[in-house]
Amino acid sequence: MPGTPRSAARKPSSLRHASDRPDRTERERERGERGETASGKERERDRERDQSRRTPSDAISLRNRASSPNSRKEKERERTKRRTSASPRRRLEPRLPNDYKAVPVPATNMYWSRAPTHGLLPSRPTRAHTATLVDSTVWLFGGCDERGCCADVWTFDTDSFLFSRPDTQGDPPPPCRAHSATLVDRKIVFFGGGQGPVYYNATWILDTTTHRWIKPTFIIPEGKDPEDYTPAPRRAHTAVLYDNKIWVFGGGNGLQALADLWALDVSGSVDKLKWEKVETGGDEKPSPRGYHTANLVGDIMVVIGGSDGKECFSDVWCLNLRTMWWTRVDSLTKAPSYRRLSHTSTQVGSYLFVIGGHDGSSYSSDVLLYNLVSLQYEPRVIRGRPPTARGYHVALIADSRLFTFGGFNGHDVFDDVHILELAGAAYLPQVMSFAIPI
Repeated sequence: MPGTPRSAARKPSSLRHASDRPDRTERERERGERGETASGKERERDRERDQSRRTPSDAISLRNRASSPNSRKEKERERTKRRTSASPRRRLEPRLPNDYKAVPVPATNMYWSRAPTHGLLPSRPTRAHTATLVDSTVWLFGGCDERGCCADVWTFDTDSFLFSRPDTQGDPPPPCRAHSATLVDRKIVFFGGGQGPVYYNATWILDTTTHRWIKPTFIIPEGKDPEDYTPAPRRAHTAVLYDNKIWVFGGGNGLQALADLWALDVSGSVDKLKWEKVETGGDEKPSPRGYHTANLVGDIMVVIGGSDGKECFSDVWCLNLRTMWWTRVDSLTKAPSYRRLSHTSTQVGSYLFVIGGHDGSSYSSDVLLYNLVSLQYEPRVIRGRPPTARGYHVALIADSRLFTFGGFNGHDVFDDVHILELAGAAYLPQVMSFAIPI
């Protein structure tokens, strides 16, 4: 205004009321018109000024809105809507962690971190799914969340942490959870699983080279009932590959837990698969169970934990696949044991890394190292931020890193990926060649 003193046109900042000051948007627009960008200190001052603009009544109003039941419910609905969206989420760049919270970790310690994933992310969190490593690519299939089961196929690159959704050909399996997946050459053989009250005993094959689904045929002796030559429908079983056969143990059929052993001969073509029920011996045998783990160590199948629906088990069993003889090894050492179901067990050298699961009372985030030479658990210090307590996740090892995917804690289904970095001296003494002493 002509004739208006400069001091009257603009008050000193110390005398101006908060409402007179330009807000952050105006300040950023002014800088943009001048071709300037805000420095770190200027952005910090902008945040402090915006805080000062709020009156006590504004702060009370904000607190009341944040703490009101309706506001909390709206936020929870929004989070659930985002988490269970049917459309895949696309993240162009990995989201890196905040460096200011990082702490130094000794080189001899293992440590947890969350993988900065990117790409076409899975459209829903999952539990009771499978993950199979082919070269450096993880193939994830099936599982379920709050809405039910799915038959989606996703891939994850363990080098770049990139998620993708491959185009597959042929008829896929129905949606399912708690099935098994076994790698044979470059083909993944899926068996069993189920959704809701329905249990499956079908076998499906996914060729990871051609991305084609294959429905195999089976050899049934002439005049025989096919049901006598096929495992009963089941889920929550385990499967390992040994001597060109997939060995399926246990699980549940919806009415009871199972303890039978079946072998699927995969030495021929997909038109010549054959099931065989295998009889086993032993002074003791494992009781029926599901949601246990099984690892092939040499010619020994090591079974840990599980549940029959009434009890959560802590026992460890070894089945010699040459002699078909069971041995309970936790009773041999009298060492401390841990009840577990819906956990994972991954072989790393002469150890099994047992991660998470449920102990019959609550979910766990512990990592238990089971020594395959001494046949007992050993304590280890692990740094970093572990995944929250959970079960029904999947885990595998790739390039000296142990990856975990998804899971469930009794309330929430997860879609995160965590990495356990295995330092060179983390699980000393390393044993290059060993045999389970049974």
